[in-house]
Amino acid sequence: MTLSTENNNTKDNNNHSKGTGASQLTLGTNSIGKLLMQYSVPAIIAAIATSLYNIIDSVFIGRGVGAMAISGLAITFPMMNLVIGFCTLIAVGGATISSIFLGQKNVARATDVVNNVMVLCIIHSVIFGGLSLIFLDDILTFFGATPETIPYAREFMKVILYGTPISYIFIGLNNLMRATGYPKKAMISALLSVAVNIVLAPIFIFVLDWGIKGAALATICGQFGAFIWVLAHFLSKKSFVHFDPSQRWFTPGLIKRIYAIGLSPFLMNATACFVVVFLNKSLLSVAGDDGNIAVGAYGIINRTTMFFVMIVFGVTQGMQPILGFNYGAGQWKRVTDTLRRGIWIGVAITFVGWVLTQIFPDKISSMFTTDLTMIDIARPGFHIYFLCYPVVGCQIVIQNYFQSIGHPKLSIFLSLTRQLIFLVPLLWILPPVYGIDGVWASMAGSDVLAFVLAVVTLLIMNRKLKKHFSELKTSHDATETPTKA
Repeated sequence: MTLSTENNNTKDNNNHSKGTGASQLTLGTNSIGKLLMQYSVPAIIAAIATSLYNIIDSVFIGRGVGAMAISGLAITFPMMNLVIGFCTLIAVGGATISSIFLGQKNVARATDVVNNVMVLCIIHSVIFGGLSLIFLDDILTFFGATPETIPYAREFMKVILYGTPISYIFIGLNNLMRATGYPKKAMISALLSVAVNIVLAPIFIFVLDWGIKGAALATICGQFGAFIWVLAHFLSKKSFVHFDPSQRWFTPGLIKRIYAIGLSPFLMNATACFVVVFLNKSLLSVAGDDGNIAVGAYGIINRTTMFFVMIVFGVTQGMQPILGFNYGAGQWKRVTDTLRRGIWIGVAITFVGWVLTQIFPDKISSMFTTDLTMIDIARPGFHIYFLCYPVVGCQIVIQNYFQSIGHPKLSIFLSLTRQLIFLVPLLWILPPVYGIDGVWASMAGSDVLAFVLAVVTLLIMNRKLKKHFSELKTSHDATETPTKA
């Protein structure tokens, strides 16, 4: 590190201790319980709000447009996973690296991350959004759209794709806002997006009669409000880490690291995309004349499971800066304490999901649709798929743990086991024998197998990491002893 950079870091750290971002420096000293409350609660609130507005969108569409619109919306899920995937590739990688840099007290490099994330968000949104618009009908047909559902899917996705620059910058910078010490502001941006969407969606759908397009427009309008909020934060010099024209905006080495760590959530979303395609095609194949309705029933189940998964992701987002900072600072005990608490919280969340879906499946489905056939198909889906759901919370926390401490390959592997390696073979084997119930059973079986493998991997890796940190501490103590003497 050059002298000028060291001086800049010292100056930045002094400013940091005086501002709101001072909370970032407490990641290595405050109690883990207090830090999880400070970082995870805002992220959980934001995740709940985001999940709720996705659910409310579906409710408005199902009630205001019809059952076939719900099926059309379900067809867009794979594409929405790709939209989010290309964004989280940057956002999660950038957030993790910035936390590690701040744990190493390297503020200049953390600023480089913010600059590079902004540039990458713009590039990704233009390339992905533009190409998707050109081949939209072909993509939707591949994802399982039929002549009855493709008009709804097309109308929804056109608006979403035109708005990808807004969406990408909002999501990318919001992750960095939380990682650099502003969890409450990150929560506010998510709540702002949700509030605008919830207000506008019924107006656009019911009053202006814009149908499913109105739901998409309300989503983009909500994200635009949050986009302005996060952009203002990083343009302000009062923010601890902010845009700095004098720092680097396109750094190949740094971009490579962002992609390496962000590859795990990207692959998770990408594999989810293709698995949903398998699921849609399996349902269309085994459900016969009720194929489109079965796809809609899966859409209801998917919205429900994502509600609880998003809350667990809120926990992991709150854990990420704590894990990254303390791992970078070499504080192994604080890393394992954070992980242990996160696992228990994750399991508790998915346990609640299991209880509700086993007791109230019809009531949940009735929120989205009045179609009795769709409700009848969804009922066993809830019972079978959510049968082993409590273990999902543990698997997700472990997977994101490896991502947060800079071991992306393990995180990628674990994400692939649940959504691809175990699920796809089960989808080939079970549905031809058990019909629609085989589809739901495939999803449950994949969750259990992925959970077992995640726990085994965690035990093996943490034993190695504990030994590594013990050796580093011994080496450090040995070099310090002569100085003290």
